[in-house]
Amino acid sequence: MLTPRPRVAVLFSRRCPGLENLLAGHRRREFDLVCALTTSSESLPAVPDLAALRIPLAVHPIRPYLGALGDLETRREYDRRTVDLLSPHRPDVVLLSSYLYILTAPMLDAFPGHIVNVHGSDLDRTGPGGRPLYPGLFAVRDAIRAGEPETRATAHRVTEQLDEGPVLLRSRPFPVAPLVADLRRAGNLHAVNAYAFAHQEWMLATAWGPLLTAAIALLASPSARASVQPSALSAVGASA
Repeated sequence: MLTPRPRVAVLFSRRCPGLENLLAGHRRREFDLVCALTTSSESLPAVPDLAALRIPLAVHPIRPYLGALGDLETRREYDRRTVDLLSPHRPDVVLLSSYLYILTAPMLDAFPGHIVNVHGSDLDRTGPGGRPLYPGLFAVRDAIRAGEPETRATAHRVTEQLDEGPVLLRSRPFPVAPLVADLRRAGNLHAVNAYAFAHQEWMLATAWGPLLTAAIALLASPSARASVQPSALSAVGASA
């Protein structure tokens, strides 16, 4: 169990879906948002809100650390620096919101079991070998192209295996529009992809924030699972 009012850091890339919900929870003193860290130097409309609440924003560009394809050593170096930037803020929970990169051992070892990601598919749905049906950055698009009638987002603990950490919470279903079936039958992949982008934006705007804030509450008090479901998650109809 975490402290009564958890200290929370959020990591993101070019934008941070759910940041408004995190700021609202911070204002209500449900938790303390102690730091935000971005991999991009691009500014965000929400940055002034962070400044007004005296929440530090660390800009930690990742491009110099990407290295050659498959070279994780430079990524580990990046994550070691990330730990250095986060450690002074003493976060109990580290959230990933539209964070586009795989975490490596330095981060996983520094915050074991306390890093939470929101992913764009239902991670309880698995295929051969128990692996998620739709892992990775293009999960929403892949699910829609595969003909799934609905999508869900999942909050899960981060482990070394991509999108395979223990599931904490899932969002309500987001129905796929009937027009997608017509587009698939017509072979109009371009239009299907365009729809998938809009569908994903719907999920990002609606599900990410409630899932992130509810995951904080759940990690702070695992026994509170029953009370978290009907209250904090009612906006997205999430379930454990």
